Amino acid sequence: MKAFDAVKMSGREVLPLVEGGKGIMATDGLSAGAWAAAGGIGTVSGVNADSYDDKGHVIRQIYHGKTRKERHEEMVAYAIAGGIAQVRRAHEASGGRGALHLNILWEMGGAERVLCGVLEATKGLLHGVTCGAGMPYRVADIAKAHQIFYYPIVSSARAFRALWLRSFHKVRELLGGVVYEDPWRAGGHNGIANSEDPLVPEDPYPRVLALRRMMQDYGLGDVPIIMAGGVWCLSEWENFIDNKELGPIAFQFGTRPLLTKESPIPQRWKDRLRTVKRGDVALNRFSPTGFFSSAVRNDFLQKLYDRSARQIDYATQARDDLTESFKIGPVGGPVFIRAGDKERAARWQEAGFTKPMRTPDHTLIFETPDEAHAILDSQAACVGCLSQCLFSNWSQDEKGTTGHMADPRTFCIQTSLQNVAHEGDIDNYLMFAGHNCYRFGEDPFYKDGFVPTVAELMAQIQTGG
Repeated sequence: MKAFDAVKMSGREVLPLVEGGKGIMATDGLSAGAWAAAGGIGTVSGVNADSYDDKGHVIRQIYHGKTRKERHEEMVAYAIAGGIAQVRRAHEASGGRGALHLNILWEMGGAERVLCGVLEATKGLLHGVTCGAGMPYRVADIAKAHQIFYYPIVSSARAFRALWLRSFHKVRELLGGVVYEDPWRAGGHNGIANSEDPLVPEDPYPRVLALRRMMQDYGLGDVPIIMAGGVWCLSEWENFIDNKELGPIAFQFGTRPLLTKESPIPQRWKDRLRTVKRGDVALNRFSPTGFFSSAVRNDFLQKLYDRSARQIDYATQARDDLTESFKIGPVGGPVFIRAGDKERAARWQEAGFTKPMRTPDHTLIFETPDEAHAILDSQAACVGCLSQCLFSNWSQDEKGTTGHMADPRTFCIQTSLQNVAHEGDIDNYLMFAGHNCYRFGEDPFYKDGFVPTVAELMAQIQTGG
């Protein structure tokens, strides 16, 4: 494999190896600190991060507010406290080596407030901020205010162009790098555009080359591009290393650090990683953010697929072929559906899915009464973890609502990820993963149940394996 040298990023000489940020406690201070201590860039997740009591026990995020806005304020306070706690742990664990970044999802609730709150309390401990899951125009201004490098996460040259022209050109000196996250191969939320086919992955090389050429037009030819999504071993990316056409390239690893001794995820999650097969990770659009996302096919994800399959169109007045009267509740007038759908609805109801639920798209889904009740309770308990939520119709603006009907086809992402991260319930909640996840079961590096330390994983990565 080609040799690769240290690069200067975030004001420090580091290996061009970056730990992917990931979300709720899939990356914490200890894992990020260990990655930095090994000479790379460790990344602390700033998404619903854990904080601790005086005895060092995790403070579970329990909400007492009576309204969504009150609970949203609690959520922001938890997030700031957790971010501060994890950054301090990472700094201590790093021993001053490598570099530390904070990862923020721009579409999370209170993202700007959380980011600023953590940066203000951890001056001198962080070296950069990565930000994606949306169009983070404001991150450049925040970076300038706190004199810290920033790293936008994009999936196309077009997305970077929009950010550059609107905001980033004013703070070019602090643009530490651009993370290209492959929208077909990355875990978690994916930036597939409406014009792109989610079922047909594209070769990343032409897309990264287009990004580099655009950056060169803006005088950013020496700013590193960080490859993310689908990166497992560097021997498979030799054509990206020391490539004059692409310029400086670094590599981000999101999935592989999950299976290390320092990884904070529960043991059941780690064990499940070894049994994932090729094709078990599904690109889907159930996230309440509205983005595509990649997750392991488990009982939870299958339930969402099945729920959406029990779906028919309806109208409040007869029109076109929606002419069959259908009663959806004990009171009020009927709605109108297709004749063929009336037969399907009858079969679902005979099978126990007796509760029709309206969606924002003028469709009905059919659920059991218990599941329908659980969906409504979960929507009512919303804590405002997103800037806008399809599931609960929450919005962090003054109105507190998107103005659209809540969508029962999706789910509460905060509850789901908290349960996976802390209880290890990998069957009944969402389990994000990259599409290379199956390789834990095939890569000889992990044979006989071997779990590396972060330092051992970093050493293996540097050999090309």
